[in-house]
Amino acid sequence: MLFSPLALGELELPNRLVMAPLTRLRAGAEGIPGSLIAEHYRQRASLGLIVSEGTYPTPAGQSYPGQPGLVTEAQIAGWKTVTDAVHSEGGRIFAQVMHGGRVSHADITGGHEIVGPSAVAIEGDVRTPSGKQPYPVPRELHTDELPGVIQDIVTASKNAIEAGFDGVELHSANGYLLHEFLAPNSNVRTDSYGGSPENRARFVIETVNAVVEALGANRVGIRISPEHNVQGIAETDAADVRATYEVLVETIAPLNLAYLSILHHDPKGALVQDLRERFNGTFLVNTGFSEITTREEAVALVADGLADGVVVGRPAIANPDLARRWRESLPLNEPDASTFYGEGAKGYTDYPLYAN
Repeated sequence: MLFSPLALGELELPNRLVMAPLTRLRAGAEGIPGSLIAEHYRQRASLGLIVSEGTYPTPAGQSYPGQPGLVTEAQIAGWKTVTDAVHSEGGRIFAQVMHGGRVSHADITGGHEIVGPSAVAIEGDVRTPSGKQPYPVPRELHTDELPGVIQDIVTASKNAIEAGFDGVELHSANGYLLHEFLAPNSNVRTDSYGGSPENRARFVIETVNAVVEALGANRVGIRISPEHNVQGIAETDAADVRATYEVLVETIAPLNLAYLSILHHDPKGALVQDLRERFNGTFLVNTGFSEITTREEAVALVADGLADGVVVGRPAIANPDLARRWRESLPLNEPDASTFYGEGAKGYTDYPLYAN
């Protein structure tokens, strides 16, 4: 089943392996994808679907030095070389559109102020071009500013289609802006976008609707990570988590999105499977944040009917031909974590294909 075709939006994937969005920080100071990035994604085109690394929709939404954007003409042109390279190999690729929210620093955004749903900072330090610094207290977005933020995400999504992407994945996970609105500890607003689960889900729902209106639902997926308490997120009340994500998923389900992708440590559990039933569409799971997803786990998730496809990260980093290796039960290259982030080809485009 893992190696059988899957309908996703208007695409037919040749297998059910999806390359996870993976921060790699190789787009330089201007956030422009170059030939190295194009080669990296081209090499992995045999995976059923590639989801790009998180791309910022506005300079204020950039989270990392070296992160690519979908804002300028040069960035769009750079991504066009990437999508052309993937499509030349018969592949399919979605752009992950990611507003970083409070996960950033003005030294990263070029002086743009850091914003979030509330003026609540992440504890700890952020790596900036000038070294580690404490995360700043974000400025709470005013209610009348929110349509503009949504429009930035819509414009970036349209730029992705102009750049040749087959669709976009809205990043509502891992502690970035959309996730910050969902979580009760990062969103302490008292207006209609804070407080109840329905109110905390409102901004994400409005964003999804706006992007669907611009692109069509078949070109839009969304990624969520309930109870994934990273980057200052604390979703620790199980009842609140269930209520928040139920209202989110139930409200967007009638749109018939291309897919829902969920990162969670227990894909077999009641929460994940209940959300799958409520979504009633193409459902992707990713379990490998703390532990690397294995072939056996991926095969079982699809064979047991727990997911339509499996999102994998580190195995796809180290094995451009992962689909073949897992299909034929071939040995794998081991990923080199010291090269995950940074510059250059080492650990990026130099992992070998399996030698016949």
